[in-house]
Amino acid sequence: MWTYRTVSLLLAGVLLLTGCAAATPPSRLSHYIPAVSLTDSIDQGLPASRPVRAALVVLADRSAQEAAPVIPEQAQDRLADRLGERINQGFPILIERVVNLGEMTAGKAPDWTEVAKHQGVDYLVVVVLSSTEQEYPVSLFLGWTTHRQPGFRRDNWSLAEAAVIDGRTGGVLLHAEGRAMATLDSPTAPGINQWYPVIYLRPQDPERRIWPPSYDGAPLTLRVVSMEQAAKRLAGNLQRAWVDQRDLELAAMTGRTP
Repeated sequence: MWTYRTVSLLLAGVLLLTGCAAATPPSRLSHYIPAVSLTDSIDQGLPASRPVRAALVVLADRSAQEAAPVIPEQAQDRLADRLGERINQGFPILIERVVNLGEMTAGKAPDWTEVAKHQGVDYLVVVVLSSTEQEYPVSLFLGWTTHRQPGFRRDNWSLAEAAVIDGRTGGVLLHAEGRAMATLDSPTAPGINQWYPVIYLRPQDPERRIWPPSYDGAPLTLRVVSMEQAAKRLAGNLQRAWVDQRDLELAAMTGRTP
């Protein structure tokens, strides 16, 4: 009985922590796209003409509590280009151009219909990037097993959210998100570069180690690595959102339940 209760409590704790992590960082998409549009996206209907030619618009937000600094413009440009390539692979949406708006103030989004008109496209894929961080003391081990040394661990949670917008009406066709987490371990005393600083992808690939090029640049590398993972997941989830929306529309046409 004691073992059963212990296991139950441990499982409950894991689920609680998982639920908390799933909401970190909080969604920022509604700060740039009206919440009512996100709620009513199912009523917009997917475009009948394929491929859907669109512009990918990327912006960064750090208005949330404990928000981390945004990744540099050059890194954000690379991320946007890779995201556009992933969306173009076997997907009805064709990204014709990429627009990087950089960091923006929440609640001061541009008129998306005007952006679409300016870019010469009928549709936009608007992506909002955000992340939060926390740092706390931990014990690190040299050689991974012996010689314990004081250090710090920095956790980064990254979130990439996207909405496909009809540039003629401003309506949202569908939306999706991708989340990722990475950690940075750094010893208190520098110079132990054989093992530290080191970045881990958690929880998706906890055994993989990524060594930043320098101590000073390690936090930046952490943010870039984590956000790239979030963007990669976003591309897959956006494709699944398209398939789910298509199935709902087909079911509605035939009177069947998907």
